[in-house]
Amino acid sequence: MLSVSDLTLKFSEKPLFKDVNLKFIKGNCYGIIGANGAGKSTFLKVLSGEQDFDSGQVSITPGERMAKLSQDHFAFDEYSVKETVMMGYPKLYNLGKEKDAIYEKPDFSEEDGIKAAEMEAEFGELGGYEAENQIEQMLSGLGLEEEFHDRMMSDLDEGQKVRVLLAQALFGNPDILLLDEPTNGLDLESIAWLEDFLIEFENCVIVVSHDRHFLNAICTYICDIDYGKITQFTGNYDFWYQMSQIMQKQAKDQQKKREDKMAELKTFIQRFASNVSKAGQASSRKKVLEKLELEELPVTSRKFPYVQFQSEREIGNFVLTAEHLNSKDSEGNVLLNDFSITIHPGEKVAFVGMEHNSITSFFDIVDGVEKCEGATINWGQTTKHTYMARDNSNYFSNDLNITEWLKQYSKEQDDSYVRGFLGRMLFSGDEGLKPVKVLSGGEKVRCMLSKMMLSGANVLILDDPTNHLDLESIESLNQGLVRFNGVVLFSSHDHEFISTIANRIIEITPKGIIDRMMNFDDYLKDDHVKSLRKEYYAGTDKKIRF
Repeated sequence: MLSVSDLTLKFSEKPLFKDVNLKFIKGNCYGIIGANGAGKSTFLKVLSGEQDFDSGQVSITPGERMAKLSQDHFAFDEYSVKETVMMGYPKLYNLGKEKDAIYEKPDFSEEDGIKAAEMEAEFGELGGYEAENQIEQMLSGLGLEEEFHDRMMSDLDEGQKVRVLLAQALFGNPDILLLDEPTNGLDLESIAWLEDFLIEFENCVIVVSHDRHFLNAICTYICDIDYGKITQFTGNYDFWYQMSQIMQKQAKDQQKKREDKMAELKTFIQRFASNVSKAGQASSRKKVLEKLELEELPVTSRKFPYVQFQSEREIGNFVLTAEHLNSKDSEGNVLLNDFSITIHPGEKVAFVGMEHNSITSFFDIVDGVEKCEGATINWGQTTKHTYMARDNSNYFSNDLNITEWLKQYSKEQDDSYVRGFLGRMLFSGDEGLKPVKVLSGGEKVRCMLSKMMLSGANVLILDDPTNHLDLESIESLNQGLVRFNGVVLFSSHDHEFISTIANRIIEITPKGIIDRMMNFDDYLKDDHVKSLRKEYYAGTDKKIRF
């Protein structure tokens, strides 16, 4: 068990959270949620001992082992993939190294033999002889192909390193598992595997995530960081959301009663302050009023950007036809093979599956970023499209501030208009003067969404738009796309995002295309789809989970 008692942590004399009392018990999964900057990752660092705190106590049951998902993707570049995973269980890893060192001694003695035998026994008790097989199964489940299992970490790209580091945290059945954004960099297949793993995991899990479906699938408790405190709720994310809405309504109702009472007191005081017979009552009411004025409602740290896409004109009967699309990556691997598609009015199409580069290539081609010889691409005369690529770094490699940057895409050039628009996207005050080259990933995405909103387009193309966004921004974007009356083409690793927006699902597989007019949840349950996926992924190194 992990317990937190009277914990207080301050930054610049302002409490990040104060007097926190929580218990994390075996068999439960605790989701840590809160706005950007509320202290979610900091709280995990406090629990793991990486972050000092001002007062209170964090204690763990003696003998229990804690593991945490590493955020440093370069820390293990000098080690092999399997060795990196093994290092997630330090006792087993160190024992194995010591054991091997004894066998390598040039003057191996009888005493060394006895010590080695004892180590072999302990190594076996810790599961050392099954470790390599478990590691391989775990890596495959997380979507890392077998050809990479014996590579050096330095040979892997960022997405592959994330999978290895996640396997490292999971390896060896830790008593307490701390996961900070574990679904980042994972595809839907790998997320589904991780969900199944954590649901079956018998020990304690504490996780920070912005993936609502993931939190709903695995969490038994939600710990909400807001108002400078951490409040624990029984249930998953949806239950917390319902409870928070009820609590907010109750708070607003209470505030309304308080305001009405204050207005009533002020009226009485103004009316009878000079009346000798009522002066005592007026004075008494004045004291009550002063007390009420001091009682301010706490301010939430949650901020929701205003995401609203308005098309300049209604879309016609013809949207897009793209025929004979062919593309390869830089290593010559086929991404699209004679791919053709027709998009109709009213469609919101989610492109799913494990062929992420193929999806990006399709978006790049229909937007005109990537050239494709022999292809035919026809956009309808009434269409106007705008595109948010997965990699948008080229938009921000300049010396402009945010206001100047957005003015490039605005018909209205007045600074106050652009600053007002940025305010709705949570860039308030002097933040509008911030250089775009220093923006965080989430800030860049909010800038790109602002650009899209100003375009007046009736076709939106978004490649993994939820990446880098917090829960509040994802929720706002989600609702904005649900309300949008134009056409949407998008990809995402967020199950909830796809299932609430898309009415058509297209999956690009290594051996064919699956195209269905249905929502995502129905797509996952459809027996014919399951049969096709099994056929199209057979004989490949892709492991299908749903």
